[in-house]
Amino acid sequence: MSRFFRQADDSDSSESSDGEEELMSSGDEAPIARPAPAAKTGMAQFLAGGSSDSDSSDSDSDSDSDGQDSDDDEPQQAVRIMSAQEKRLVEMEATGKVMENALKINDWVAISNEFDKLVRMIQRQHNVSEPIPPFYVKTLISLENSVNNALAKEKEAKQEKDAKKNAKALNATNAKALTAMKQKLKKSVKEYETDMNEYNADPEAFESKYAALIAQSAPTAPTAGGAGQRPTAPGRDDEPGADFTNVVGKGGKAMHFSSEGILKNLQAVQEARGKKNTDRAEQIRILEKLLEVAATAYQRIRVLLALVSSRFDYNSSVATHMPTELWLAAQREVDQLVAIIVANPAYSIQEMTEDYDELKERSPEDPEEKGGIVRIRGSIISFVDRLDDEFTKSLQNIDPHGTEYIDRLKDEKVLYCTICRAQAFYESTNQDEPLSRVIMRRLEHIYSKPDAVVQALEAAMEVSEIKPNMRLASLGTSSGLIHALCVYLYKSGNSLLRTRAMLSHIYHHALHNDFHTARDMLLMSHLQESIHSADVATQILYNRTVVQLGLCAFRCGLIKEAQATLLDIFTTQRVKELLAQGVHQQRFQVLTPEQEKAEKQRQLPFHMHINTELLEAAFLVSSMLVEIPLLASIDSDELKRKSISKPFRRLLDFADRQVFTGPPESTRDHIMQASKALQDGEWEQCRDLIQSIKIWSLMPEAAGVKEMLAKRIQEQGLRTYLFTYAPHYSTLSLSLLSRTFSLPLRTVTSIVSKMIWNEELSASLDQSGGVVVFHRIELSRAQQLAQTIADKIGAMVEQNEKALDVKMGGTGGWGDRADGNKGEKRGEQTQERRGRGDRTRGMRGGARGRGARFAQGLGNEMSSRLG
Repeated sequence: MSRFFRQADDSDSSESSDGEEELMSSGDEAPIARPAPAAKTGMAQFLAGGSSDSDSSDSDSDSDSDGQDSDDDEPQQAVRIMSAQEKRLVEMEATGKVMENALKINDWVAISNEFDKLVRMIQRQHNVSEPIPPFYVKTLISLENSVNNALAKEKEAKQEKDAKKNAKALNATNAKALTAMKQKLKKSVKEYETDMNEYNADPEAFESKYAALIAQSAPTAPTAGGAGQRPTAPGRDDEPGADFTNVVGKGGKAMHFSSEGILKNLQAVQEARGKKNTDRAEQIRILEKLLEVAATAYQRIRVLLALVSSRFDYNSSVATHMPTELWLAAQREVDQLVAIIVANPAYSIQEMTEDYDELKERSPEDPEEKGGIVRIRGSIISFVDRLDDEFTKSLQNIDPHGTEYIDRLKDEKVLYCTICRAQAFYESTNQDEPLSRVIMRRLEHIYSKPDAVVQALEAAMEVSEIKPNMRLASLGTSSGLIHALCVYLYKSGNSLLRTRAMLSHIYHHALHNDFHTARDMLLMSHLQESIHSADVATQILYNRTVVQLGLCAFRCGLIKEAQATLLDIFTTQRVKELLAQGVHQQRFQVLTPEQEKAEKQRQLPFHMHINTELLEAAFLVSSMLVEIPLLASIDSDELKRKSISKPFRRLLDFADRQVFTGPPESTRDHIMQASKALQDGEWEQCRDLIQSIKIWSLMPEAAGVKEMLAKRIQEQGLRTYLFTYAPHYSTLSLSLLSRTFSLPLRTVTSIVSKMIWNEELSASLDQSGGVVVFHRIELSRAQQLAQTIADKIGAMVEQNEKALDVKMGGTGGWGDRADGNKGEKRGEQTQERRGRGDRTRGMRGGARGRGARFAQGLGNEMSSRLG
C-alpha cells in the first residue's frame, strides 16, 4: 500500500475546508506556490498535463510554458498557480496519506471516515464530468486486499479459544468499522469494476489514457485578466447528445454534462432524492439538461422516468395542488416517453423487473437481455393516474366562478390525449391490468359529458399519431364508444372496475333519456344490495347514478318512477354531501382537521356537479303530482298521516300554517302555491306557477319538459277533482270533464276507466250516455278502524320479516302468499339435500306467506263481519 500512498507530499496533506470547496467551485482560487520537481513521476505527469478544468473560472496565463519548464531535467525554482483540478488531486493524495497511516496502526474507524471523504471527492469529479484518476482506482484495489486480509485475521482470532494469547483481536468498535468498510468497499468495487480490471491489465496504458483525457479537456487559448472561459464542447448544445457546460446550483457551480456520464449523473440525482436539504428545483434543471444530452433511447427513457417523478415530488404537501406549469411539463414528458416506447418496441417499461446494473448502457443487442427486450423498471400507468389526480385536485382548489377555472379546464383535452396514447401502448403490448386501469380513467372523463364534448375530445385525440383501437371514429357514436369501453372492463377488469364501469354505463344511458335500459341494468346488477360495502368514491358514483336516473324518469314523463327514485336521497336531507358537492354541517357537530381535509379531497370539481336546485324542483313537482291526488282520496285524518313523500308533506304542512302568503319568490314557493291550487281544482293556475319556474331552462329540451308537465297537471287535476267531488255527484258528464280540464274525451274516458278498474273510484261508466255513475258506499267507523288495523298488522308482519331476514343473513324483503307456500315446501323437501341454508330460506318464505295470509284474512273477515 505504501508504494502508491507515498506519492503525496507531507507538506500538501492539509484537508480542504468548506470555504475552500466553495472557492474551487466559484472559480476564485487562491494561488498556491509549489516548487517544480526535478523529474516527472507518474502523478506529476498527470498534474503537468492538466490545467484549469471546465468548472474553473481562472486559468493559467501560459499553460504551454509550464509544460515546457516541467520537462527540463535540471531543477527549476519557478512557481506556478495550481488549477482547481490539481487542487482536488492534491486533496485526494492527502486523504490517501491519512488512510495509509491509519492502516499501519489497524485503525479502521479512521480508515472508514477518510474513505467516505474520498468518495465525496470522487462524487465531485462526477459532478464536473471529470475522468476517474488512477490514484482512486489503485486505492480501491489496495483497500480490497487490506480488508480481505484483516477479515481473515479477525476470523482466526475469533477461533482462538484462549483470548489472552490473542493480542491481535480487534475491539468491538474497530470490528464494527471493519464490517462497515467491507460493505462500502463492495459497493464502490462493483461501481468501478470495469476501471479496476482495465488498470490491472495494463497500468501504464490506463494512466496514459487518463492523461490524454485531461489534456483534451484543457482550454485551447489562455485567458486574459483572470476571467475564465468555458471550454468548447464537441457538438452544438441544441443537438441531441451534445456535451455542454451548464451553471446550476446556489453557488453558481459549473457542471459539465455528456452522454457518456449521463447514467452516473442520473444516479447521483436519484440518490439525493428525498433527502432533507435537497433542492428539488435544481434537480429538475439537471434532469432537463441530461435529457438534452441523452443520445440513446435507453438514456432518454431513464432520464424521462426520473424527470417526471421529480416533477410530481416538487410539492410534497397533499393539501396543495401541482402548479400548472409543472403539470403541463410532466404531461408533455409522459407523451414523449410513450412515443419513445412505441417507436422502440425492444424497450419495455414494467413495474416488476429483474435487477440490472443502472450504470451500464443497455441495448437489445446485448446477450444478457432475454428475448432481445430491454426491461426497464417504471410505471406509465402510475404517471397517468397521478396526472389525472393532480388535474382533479387543481380544479378542486380553483375558484369555479373565475376565468382561471375555465382556462384550467381546457387542459382536459391534452390529458385525454395522454390517456388515449397510454391505452394504445398497453393495447400493443397486451398488458391487461394497466390497460383496464387506463380505460377506466378514459371512461371517467366521458361518461357524464354530452355528445358534443365527447366528440371534441375524440377529435383532439385523432390528430395524434398514437391512437387506441377503441375510437369514436370507428364506433360511430359516443354511446357505442362507452359501450365498448365498459364491455372490456366487464370482461377483463377486477371487481371494483366492473362496478364502476357498470355505474358509468347506467349513468350514460340515463343522461341520454334511455330510462328503461338504465333501470334494468341497475336492477340486474344488484348493486343496491352491496354498495354499502364499497369505497367512498364508488358510493358517490352510485348516488350520482341514481339521481341521474331519477332526472331521466322526470324528463321522460314517468312521474311516479322519478318520485320513487329520488325519494331515498332526499329523505336523508344530505343531498350535497351524498353527491360530493358540499359538506353537510350538522348541528353541534365539529369536524376535525383530518375529517375536513378528507371531505374536501373527495369533493367533485364544479363542472361535474348536478344542479341541486333543479334536482329539488324535479323531486317536489313529482311529489306534488303523486301526493295531491292521494290526499284528496283519503277521508279520515288517520289515513292522511300516511304519506308517500315526507319531505314534500313537511313543506306542504308548513305552507298551510302560514297566515299570509305573498307572491312566490323561490322554487319551493312556486311549487307549494301550485300544490294548493291543484288541491282546489285550479289546474290552470297550478300549470302557470310550475311553468314560471326559471330553473327549467337548465334542463335539456326545456320546452318539451314544460309541455309534459302541463299535460301531467291536467291529468292529475282531473283525478283530484274526481276524488274530491265524487261524494257530491250521482252522475257526471264526461264531456263536461273534457271541457273543464281541456283534455280529449278519449283521454278522460281512459283515466276514469283506469280509476274504476283500480278500485280507486266507486263508480261505473255509462258509455251510451257518456256519464260516470257514482256508487255511494260509506264505511262506518268500525269498518274504517278494521282497515286501519289490517294495514298496521301488515306493516308489523313486514317489519318482523325484514328483521328475521337480516338475522338469517339475507337482505330483507317481502313476499306474497304463493312465494311463502313455495318457499316453505321447498325448505321441507330439500333440507336433507341442501342442509340448513335452504331450510332457513324455506322458513323465511313460509313466514312471509303466513304473515300475508294472516293480515289479508284478518282484514277481509273484519270487513265482512262489520259490513
